[in-house]
Amino acid sequence: MKILNGMSRKTTRAPTVRRKVTTRKASRGRDRTPHRGSAVVAAFLVPGSPLPYVRRDNPPWGNLALAMEQAGRALAAAGADTLVVYSTQWIAVLDQLWQTRPRVQGIHVDENWHEYGDLKFDFRTDVPLAEACIAATAASGIKTKGVNYDAFPVDTGTIVANHYLNPGSTRPLVIAANNVYHDWQRTMDLGAIANRCAATLGRRIAVVGVGGMSGSFFRHAIDEKKDHIAIAAEDRWNRRILGLMEKGDLPALSKECPRYAREARVDMGFKHFAFVLGALGGRFSGATVHGYGPLYGSGAAVVEFRIRPR
Repeated sequence: MKILNGMSRKTTRAPTVRRKVTTRKASRGRDRTPHRGSAVVAAFLVPGSPLPYVRRDNPPWGNLALAMEQAGRALAAAGADTLVVYSTQWIAVLDQLWQTRPRVQGIHVDENWHEYGDLKFDFRTDVPLAEACIAATAASGIKTKGVNYDAFPVDTGTIVANHYLNPGSTRPLVIAANNVYHDWQRTMDLGAIANRCAATLGRRIAVVGVGGMSGSFFRHAIDEKKDHIAIAAEDRWNRRILGLMEKGDLPALSKECPRYAREARVDMGFKHFAFVLGALGGRFSGATVHGYGPLYGSGAAVVEFRIRPR
């Protein structure tokens, strides 16, 4: 596995919505034309921890911050109109929730790392696309609703992802909650719904799965500058999965992800990858790992998927 930035350099169906929106032209640069019938022009996995944001001065975490900045530049070059974000940290229980408030702003205090300071946020929602996703989700048989109220407690992962991938909040977001009772396939279905709704509306979207990799944290104080993956077996698992992503080995990923999620204690069963995979129609040709490293013992990676063959 080749890590472009980080501690290691080791190689190792939803109903359509009948509405059309005129969108701006794609940015110049490499061809990012989506697959036929797809609205996705870029796709990423990024960690949801605030540590690369609030303590980027610590080298292990700063490397991940640099990697997310690289991913942000790639997203900008793709010419996306909207970011579709699925964060493992926005927990839903009864319904599939989608953010529908036109402008969401406030100050968030992370429940685990509050000593490092507050997280300010201010972003817009692509309301027509969010409402289309709600309608299509309901029509597919999944109970769903929109969320629109002042001072909504936006989760840390969404705030951090927006900060790095969407500097200045220049693009609107569509945010989908992580319903804890949804399995892998249902989460893939939600990603597919978002893609199809965006295609119907004429949107070009960047799909972003926000969440961690291996989930074992240190439960004692450590020398933060010497942070590392807490369990060697989990480090090996992380590297194996990232290597399969780089190769675009979808059969192997399909076989290994359930076991990986169990044995490496992966954040929310790795459903953030399931959402991205669903939005990509279950296929991609490879991936670039911009960064991989530890976040107080857990695993984190910044991955950009190639959605077209070279």
